[in-house]
Amino acid sequence: MIAKNQLAGILFGGRSRLGLALLAISAALILPFCSGLVGPAQAQQPEPFGTPPPLPQSQEVGQAPRGMLEVPVSHLYPGGVPTAPNLQNPNGGDPQSAERGMKYFESLNCIGCHADNGGGGMGPSLSKGLFVYGSEPANIFLTIYQGRPNGMPSWGGVLPTSVIWDLVTYVGKLSNAPSSEWGTTFSRSPLSPNLEQVPTEQITTDEPWAHTEKFTSGQKP
Repeated sequence: MIAKNQLAGILFGGRSRLGLALLAISAALILPFCSGLVGPAQAQQPEPFGTPPPLPQSQEVGQAPRGMLEVPVSHLYPGGVPTAPNLQNPNGGDPQSAERGMKYFESLNCIGCHADNGGGGMGPSLSKGLFVYGSEPANIFLTIYQGRPNGMPSWGGVLPTSVIWDLVTYVGKLSNAPSSEWGTTFSRSPLSPNLEQVPTEQITTDEPWAHTEKFTSGQKP
């Protein structure tokens, strides 16, 4: 004879096991269909334009390149003999360096002080080619790395050196004006200057001096 509680356990236990089996079969049939709907849609989402490259994971953060601290910030040398080491931008030959630098310039909010294309705002202009602490690549690197008085923060403890060199490449492009007279008004007829940079609202480029348009009367140089 089977006791009542044993009979109930067999009946209800069987139902429970049957229910779990049906649930597992349903999940096995439905999940591939759902993943087929969701997966490709997520994979095909385009990357937003201007998305900055991820910062490299590097052990170089906070470590200045060898010889960098020997670069003087003054234009005066004892005896008039320059003693600055000849340090070059290791990313200068990389055709993608300036574009990466432009994206870092935007994503790190450098434009908040220096404005689009480095035109100058709360911070000094970077497009004039006039740098208080030197215009050589090593000088610009140190300005970013160490920071400067009156508002320029120090990025050396935050950014890898490769990122700083990309910024140096981009700043070099910003300050590469076609001539020393660019932006200087010295005559009314013919109008000078007769060319200006294409506004950033119309074009995004890592070489703004390569894109110009006619300067019209009534505009500020």
